[in-house]
Amino acid sequence: MQTLEVIDMDNQREREAGLRRIALIDYSLHIAGPILSMGILSVIALIMNYIKRDDAQGTIYASHMNWMIRTFWWTLFWIIVLAIPFALLTVISFGLLSWLFVLPVIWYLYRMIKGLLRLNEGRAMPE
Repeated sequence: MQTLEVIDMDNQREREAGLRRIALIDYSLHIAGPILSMGILSVIALIMNYIKRDDAQGTIYASHMNWMIRTFWWTLFWIIVLAIPFALLTVISFGLLSWLFVLPVIWYLYRMIKGLLRLNEGRAMPE
């Protein structure tokens, strides 16, 4: 009976180690996305988040997957919201409002870096 418990513990450790690697890769892609690829890497990371979210249930990694998913969608929402007045006011402001698009990206990077640091500490993200 004790052998079965040891095998189960080993399987759990392997599962959590794999989820940790996936979370690290996801955070890296999310952080690199707006900097290196205009968001394409973030979309790849988002797909990975959705694929692995169910596997992560019951671990701290589920909170990280949800954190990354929510951050991505809220950032996209704010970029779209800012695009409307930007499009209307571009002619009037001669493009001076274009710096507003930096704000959601800074917020996005802040949340991804915060999540990465908490992952490194082995802590869950707030729901």
